[in-house]
Amino acid sequence: MTLDSTLPEASPVEAGARPDLTTLIVYFGALIAMFMATIDMQIVVTALPTIAGELGNLHLFGWVGAAYLLSTAAVAPFYGKLGDMYGRKNVVLTAITLFLLGSLVCGTAWSMESLIAARVLQGIGGGGLMVSAFAMIGELFSPRDRAKYQGYSSAVFALSSVLGPLAGGYITSLFGWRWVFLVNLPIGIVVLAVLAFAMRGRFNEKKHRIDYLGGLLLAIGTTAIVYWGYHVLDPAGPDVLTFVLPVLALAAIASFIMVERWAQEPIVPLRLFGNSTVRIVSGVSVVAGSVTLGMFFYFALYMQTLTGLSPAKVGFLFLPASLTSMVISILAGRVIAATGRYKWMPVVAMGIGGLLMIGFIFITSHTPIWVLAVMMGLFGISMGLQFQVLIVAIQAAAPLQDIGAVTSLITQARTIGASLGLALNGAVMTWALNRQTSELPADAAARLPEGLTGLSPHLAASLPDAVRDAVLSHYSSAFNVMFIWVAVLYFVAMALTLLLEDIQIPKRG
Repeated sequence: MTLDSTLPEASPVEAGARPDLTTLIVYFGALIAMFMATIDMQIVVTALPTIAGELGNLHLFGWVGAAYLLSTAAVAPFYGKLGDMYGRKNVVLTAITLFLLGSLVCGTAWSMESLIAARVLQGIGGGGLMVSAFAMIGELFSPRDRAKYQGYSSAVFALSSVLGPLAGGYITSLFGWRWVFLVNLPIGIVVLAVLAFAMRGRFNEKKHRIDYLGGLLLAIGTTAIVYWGYHVLDPAGPDVLTFVLPVLALAAIASFIMVERWAQEPIVPLRLFGNSTVRIVSGVSVVAGSVTLGMFFYFALYMQTLTGLSPAKVGFLFLPASLTSMVISILAGRVIAATGRYKWMPVVAMGIGGLLMIGFIFITSHTPIWVLAVMMGLFGISMGLQFQVLIVAIQAAAPLQDIGAVTSLITQARTIGASLGLALNGAVMTWALNRQTSELPADAAARLPEGLTGLSPHLAASLPDAVRDAVLSHYSSAFNVMFIWVAVLYFVAMALTLLLEDIQIPKRG
């Protein structure tokens, strides 16, 4: 591929044209890099009990996951903007290096505190991998063909969600938990070498002024929001941080907007929000993150408690969601590549999601397992019709020089949405559980000293049949309140997507 000094690392392939070998190598390198970053969000879940057993400090184990998510969200805007200014190659190679260094330190951690610190370093690299991978695809292909190739990337994202917990469990059992992190090293080194040789660096004589202050304020605001999402779920209950963090987030974001107005090269150009597609997609992405990524934990808890299945068997109920999400993502990408139309997809996705949440209201402890599997498959269809479609939409609305900025914007919006979903959905559920606890029969209440909020799958399975049916009926009623709440959010997102312009993406960039 012939490149000159004024172009990004790859000139977009003309719509319908067959990509050359160099483009495909860079593309597959980007997919593998993204796979490493996304699977590390989930792979640690099944290894955590073993890790906590060896390193101690069980009360800190939740931070092993939270530290990665926090650092990923905080650095995303920097990677997007730096890639726009200096080229994607140096940025992605730096991200891979930091990710591998973090993986190495994770694998050799000597305490829970050192593991959490290493996860921060790993997340700083992982955030760059995700943003850079999507941005590289946006630069490699023409606007119409981006949909097809972003569809494959969304399939990779769905695959990592399935393989993460399974791989973490098997690796921990066979080789020990440290290899959950160390396995990244040989794969990452190969990807690092491939991209170093296959990508061409962009030579840019223009001197840039990096908007450090704007990036720092945005990182503070995002981190405060994400941390608040985890903090409000602390079983110890609300404390001063519960009220301070939202204020800090609002102050940081307000200051960020003021700084961006006069920054010479803003990390997130506010002019992008002059485009209605960017505004709407950003808002929809926050809601979408809360009703999809923010619901996985509650689905697992609900189905395991209600059905009495083991965690492994409940894990297999998520398989239909991942498979349908993969297939629909690929098909949606091909449809957009052929027609250039995408608006109907997120509209249908949100409609399916809303109706599905209403459907969950009718689930009981006697519902056949196959019905749950079908419903999770529908959940996957909803995800497949929105995630990569929204990326295609926002990238098509932005000029090529801002691909990284808008990609980091939607990545950050989803992360914030997932965090808010965990917090707000959990708050609604807890309120409903406490209310249902007061309505429990006396014999059932006597067996639940902590009320329904303390009901675990193991405790539910140990109850006598008559008591268990009564307890699960009230438990299900409490979850129904949350499902109605989430259904409302889905329909709000649907209304927002209806505001999108029904444009046709041009074949040429």
